[in-house]
Formats: sequence, structure tokens, C-alpha cells
Amino acid sequence: MMSVVWATKQYWVWLVAISLFCLLLERFWPWRKKQQLFRVQLGQDLIWLFINGHYVGISVAFVGNYFLTQVFPALGEAQEVNLINAQPLWLQFIVFLMFKDLLEWCVHNLLHRVPFLWQFHKLHHSIEELDWIGNFRFHWMEVVIYKSITYFPLIVLGVNGDVILWIAIVTTLIGDLNHSNLNITWGPLRYLINSPRMHVWHHMYALPEDRQKGVNFGIGLSLWDWLFGTAYWPSRDAVPDQQPDKLGFPDMDKYPQTFIGRFLYPIPLPKWLTRVKPDLDAMHEKEE
Repeated sequence: MMSVVWATKQYWVWLVAISLFCLLLERFWPWRKKQQLFRVQLGQDLIWLFINGHYVGISVAFVGNYFLTQVFPALGEAQEVNLINAQPLWLQFIVFLMFKDLLEWCVHNLLHRVPFLWQFHKLHHSIEELDWIGNFRFHWMEVVIYKSITYFPLIVLGVNGDVILWIAIVTTLIGDLNHSNLNITWGPLRYLINSPRMHVWHHMYALPEDRQKGVNFGIGLSLWDWLFGTAYWPSRDAVPDQQPDKLGFPDMDKYPQTFIGRFLYPIPLPKWLTRVKPDLDAMHEKEE
């Protein structure tokens, strides 16, 4: 199984290439033309890119491999069940991509519906100006949750390491584009592939009860949202290029603004270490 980990070590080269590609697309064809490159918290998002883009996933894979070989020694490092390993690589790619994306759709749905899990997912929804690098602003616990659920099927299915690498590359590209400042719909393929025009509505400002219902949970594919009734796509004819008026969640004024505060959240920390936003409404009421 460690062959899968080593096969993905060259992923960081693709990560840099995809990042530069999406950055250039946003500079030449921005959807929200007033949105600046050097926006608030860009530096912090670069740190999240460095951490979540590769190293947290690799660390979880190493720990997961050790855990599985200890708890399920019969599987062993080179003793995969190999349900599809003998199949052509293109078939392995399609099967695991669909299976992995469905599992991640289910996890993403739970991140919104289960209050404890939502505490970790808040970080991703703290984005107020959506762009490609926002794809990597997520709590490290999300990596643990996602990887723990999708890692075991790798052993059971025996997917080729090169296939895992290409899935990582494709899903990173789609994920970056989904969060990018680009007016992309994919046309008729929007019923299969997620897009920035669709995913931006997942980030719209929502009250707790609306957030639990949620829309557009798709990670790479939009297929599951259309199948399970969680898709939202405003009519382009009614309001051309419509976008949410605001992104985020109601209690963002109580959410940490520093990297340390967000990394350790929801552990209680002193205010000087978290630097929460000032409650402007309360300040105005006090002045009155």
C-alpha cells in the first residue's frame, strides 16, 4: 500500500502547475472584476495551501498504513485484496473516481448537518472572497476525516498507485476551478462536473437552519447533487451571471482570524491569540 503514497510524492509538481494555471485564468478572465489578487488573508491561505495541499494527506496516509497493518495484519503492505487491480488503468480511474467522489459527497453533507463536524468545516466557509486558493482553506481534521474514509477502499480495491496520482491531479484541478473567480458552467456537462458557477452557491451566507439543509455539496462531480435533490442552479435567463450577495456564516464575528486560532479551533484560546472580528452591531448599539 505504501506504493500509493510514494506514487503521489510527485504530486507537488502538479500542485504548483495547477495553481499557476488557475491564477493566470483568474487574472485574464475574472468573473468578479473588482476582486483583488492581494485580498485579505491571502498570506494565510498560502500557508493552508502548503500544509493541506500535500503534507497533511501524506502524513495521514503513513499513519493509516501503520494502523491498518497493525489492526488488519492479514492485509499487509503488499497484500491488497486487488478487486480491480487487474483491470485496465482507465477503468480503475473511473471506478475509484466515482466511488471516492460519492463518499466525499456524503462526508461533506455530514460536515454541514452534524454540529460537531460543522465546527471544523467552518474554516472553509470563512472565505468571504472566493478564488482558486480557497480550495485549500480547510481544517486539518477534515483531511483526517476524508482520508480515513477513502484510504481503506484503496486497499480493498487495490487501485494502482499511478491511478491515485492522476485522480489527485484531476480532482485538484476541478477543486481549484470550482473555487476560482471564473464564470465557468461546463454547459451540458454541468449535470456531471462541478463548476465555479455552481459551487459559489454552496458558500452563500446562510442561517444555521439553511446551512444544515445546504446545497451543492459536490466535490468534483455535481452528479450526486442532481441525483439526491441538493442541487441549486439559478436561472441564467432570469438573472444573468447571478451570484450570492454575501459569503460566510452568521457567527463569523466570533470565529478566530489568526492562523493559530483557526488551526487549533474549536479549542478555547485567549482572544489575543485568536483576534476575532469586532462585533460592529454591538458597538453601534453601545454608541447609541
